[in-house]
Amino acid sequence: MESIFLQYGWVLIVLVVLEGLLAADNAVVMAVMVKHLPQEQQKKALFYGLFGALIFRFAALFVITILVNYWQIQALGAAYLLFMSAKNIYDLHYKKDSTEESNEKVKKKGSGFWMTVLKVEAADIAFAIDSMLAAVAIAVTLPEVGNFEVGGINGGQFIVMLLGGFIGVIMMRFAAQWFVKILNDYPSLETAAFLIVGWVGVKLVVLTLSHEKVGILPVDFPHSTAWELTFWIVLLAIALGGYLVGVRHKNQDK
Repeated sequence: MESIFLQYGWVLIVLVVLEGLLAADNAVVMAVMVKHLPQEQQKKALFYGLFGALIFRFAALFVITILVNYWQIQALGAAYLLFMSAKNIYDLHYKKDSTEESNEKVKKKGSGFWMTVLKVEAADIAFAIDSMLAAVAIAVTLPEVGNFEVGGINGGQFIVMLLGGFIGVIMMRFAAQWFVKILNDYPSLETAAFLIVGWVGVKLVVLTLSHEKVGILPVDFPHSTAWELTFWIVLLAIALGGYLVGVRHKNQDK
């Protein structure tokens, strides 16, 4: 029995670390989505996003075997993130408004609070599938405990996945709030943030193309060491490059 507790404890730690890593890129996307809101509404939007994420990820554990059949969910998420990234980078660098009034109109056009919350929730649906699949893949390696099942998964394994997912969402919420603060302190980082959003979109494209019903990439490619290293090296390079440019711009403005 002590051996089983140790195994469950170790897997829970691994899941928390994994969810934390997955939460990092998701948090950047959420931070970018809420940044245009007034400061007092940003925390509210992230809170509602957290609440929705918890509900969806809990539900996803029950129906994960059904959700994985719908590659279109991740395809839509990828398309949206790539569109948002390209559009905002274009607006930042190429779209020039002649007056402050037109700038304000453009800003207000996408500033609805509840629409922002809805977009955050929609993005989290695409993220949740990847997160829950990773959790299931790790948790099912554990020995079964008890003689009950939840959603076709052993009860003990389900509880570990639920705890790992819950902690991961909490980490994503606070990471997103921290990223919002960074973006406010270093406005020139916004381009890097949208590049990261686009890169996360590419990640969802890879997941879509490797779906067994699409079959363009091998099914195990998204979780291969080569792709994971490539993804994180590029993401960190974008973040580091953006940070260095942001610091330089801030020093020039002093």
